Amino acid sequence: MDVEGRATNNKSSTLIFEQNQQKGAQSDHVDLPSAHTIDHDSWQQVGLLLVTSFNCGWVLSFSNLIMVPLGWKWGIMCLIIVGLYTAYVNWLLAAFHVIGDQRFIRYRDLMGFAYGKNMYRITWTLQFLTLLLGNMGFILMGGKALKEINSEFHDTPLRLQYYIVITGAVYFLFSFSIPTISAMRNWLGASALLTISYIIMVLIVLVKDGKSNLNKDFDISGSQVSKVFNAFGAISAVIVSNTSGLLPEIQSTLCKPPVKNMRKALYSQYTLGLLFYYGVTIMGYWAYGSMVSAYLPENLSGPRWINVLINAVVFLQSVTSQHMFVAPIHEALDTKFLDINKGMHSGENLKRLFLLRAVFFSGNTLVTAAFPFMGDFVNLLGSFSLVPLTFMFPSMVFIKVKGKTARLEKKAWHWFTIIFSSLLTIATTISAFRLIVDNIKKYHIFADA
Repeated sequence: MDVEGRATNNKSSTLIFEQNQQKGAQSDHVDLPSAHTIDHDSWQQVGLLLVTSFNCGWVLSFSNLIMVPLGWKWGIMCLIIVGLYTAYVNWLLAAFHVIGDQRFIRYRDLMGFAYGKNMYRITWTLQFLTLLLGNMGFILMGGKALKEINSEFHDTPLRLQYYIVITGAVYFLFSFSIPTISAMRNWLGASALLTISYIIMVLIVLVKDGKSNLNKDFDISGSQVSKVFNAFGAISAVIVSNTSGLLPEIQSTLCKPPVKNMRKALYSQYTLGLLFYYGVTIMGYWAYGSMVSAYLPENLSGPRWINVLINAVVFLQSVTSQHMFVAPIHEALDTKFLDINKGMHSGENLKRLFLLRAVFFSGNTLVTAAFPFMGDFVNLLGSFSLVPLTFMFPSMVFIKVKGKTARLEKKAWHWFTIIFSSLLTIATTISAFRLIVDNIKKYHIFADA
């Protein structure tokens, strides 16, 4: 791919070309303190982190959230188009990790540099909401996995809320013991093994069920209005399956040159990683048609031991995956409240770290237990917050940084992206809130969903 512009010497607002970074023309990150590790990890480690994290248990809901509202034709088209588009914008955003003589380790710092304090606040708010909702979705998914295990042995399993509390407690213990992304290094091998294991087991059962299920219905149900809204919700889910809204924070952990290394890691995600989560999405819809569940293991025919094993592996794998998607919140809290002049594991910092993680996961677990609607989390996550973070903001940075020197067609392309993503944000957000209203009517607070 050609870089979106050539390096110039226009003050500090010029993108340093990748070749210059390789020659050592890259400076240190912006002089903002962080309690977490910067400039340390290899691209292989980050690539493995992306592959395993994006193949977490959330992929077990995508057959229902993506393919059921769209059907075969539009579903496959959206998977391909959105997948390519998100790969492109993440590739573009990775290039802006270094501008002039500054390295940006946080998304909000980059947007604040380009557009001022208000944009800094907007970016952090959108990121915070994205990561908060995403963590709630992980807690809910882990709770559902544990409940499915219990339901294999008891006709009347405990309420979902008990399993949500257990999940929140496990996530808390892991985030306290492994406080940063870089600290996950020794866990990524186990996470990769768990990821491959549960995906292979799921695919085996899906092939068996798909062959035996001869009465599959692929019709898209509902009125024309509901079909349109549900389609936008499905697009939100495709976006969630492909991107996170925290690429600069992940990139900050990479050793130099960060742009080249980040792009190598992205290639891993959008080849090997995408093959897995798109495969499960398509095969789940093929096996069960429009009757596929919002949590795929609920459809699996067994045998019992494989259902138990799949749900157990999904739960364990989610422990490491959720940690990546909530890392920027942990980093912000740790940087503000820990003494960064002391070690992360000093006595005083450990006390503060314990309290920070306990408060965060207690609040998130309580909200998740009160509103256990998995599809809502995914659609809302991909609508008003993740769409602008993924599509709009990288083009806004390009216009600000390279607008004066870029060719007319490139500027036109990025303005089109900004306008289109704005309209998409409005449409998908309306769809997400419509789904929430429907579920509020259907369920009650602390429902045993």
